[in-house]
Amino acid sequence: MDEKYYAAYDERYKTAHRKGVRWASTVCTPIVMDIIRRYHIQPEYDLLELGCGEGRDAKVVLESGLRLTATDISREAISFCQKNMPAYVRNFSVLDCLSCELDSSFDFIYAVAVVHMLVLDGDRNGFYRFIHDHLKPEGLALICTMGDGETEMQSDITKAFELQERDHESGKMRVAATSCRMVSFRTFEKELADHDLSVVEKGITSAFPEFDKLMYAVAKKR
Repeated sequence: MDEKYYAAYDERYKTAHRKGVRWASTVCTPIVMDIIRRYHIQPEYDLLELGCGEGRDAKVVLESGLRLTATDISREAISFCQKNMPAYVRNFSVLDCLSCELDSSFDFIYAVAVVHMLVLDGDRNGFYRFIHDHLKPEGLALICTMGDGETEMQSDITKAFELQERDHESGKMRVAATSCRMVSFRTFEKELADHDLSVVEKGITSAFPEFDKLMYAVAKKR
């Protein structure tokens, strides 16, 4: 299989969209705008989202008048966002942050439920390295990952893309399996520190209905 295990969501989106439905809900992740407001992210700042999916958070950020580049490895997801938010077509683009770089740097980078899709250490390192290398000197990053702060587990990446039956608001749906690695706060903070990112604040939040518990960290360059 030539496709990277962490790209399996592309197939999941395709399955849902062929049925005329979204895969994920339209409910935004509350902490994204909360952090933007509390840290006074300004309209003239440059923002980057990694893993925008179907655009539920990007929509709120863009409609708030902020200058956002929203990216995802999934061409299906980006096409969906561009079709459903035609006023912001140029704000969405395909990006695999593990194998590509951007010419720009950013005042604020956020990624919701992205790093837990990365199982292999090398892939996780690439994710953190990208964030470090693309943050402006005084920039901030918000990283949210599935977990309760204590549990550590990982899925078998060879099972990615295998069809499985999943519950969906429209009914049962057979979709591609995806990957997952949950880490503790101890591991999470070590990963950040190993890439010269220091934690400004951390905690547990949620993003209903998908995630009842999400670890988060706001980080900056050391």
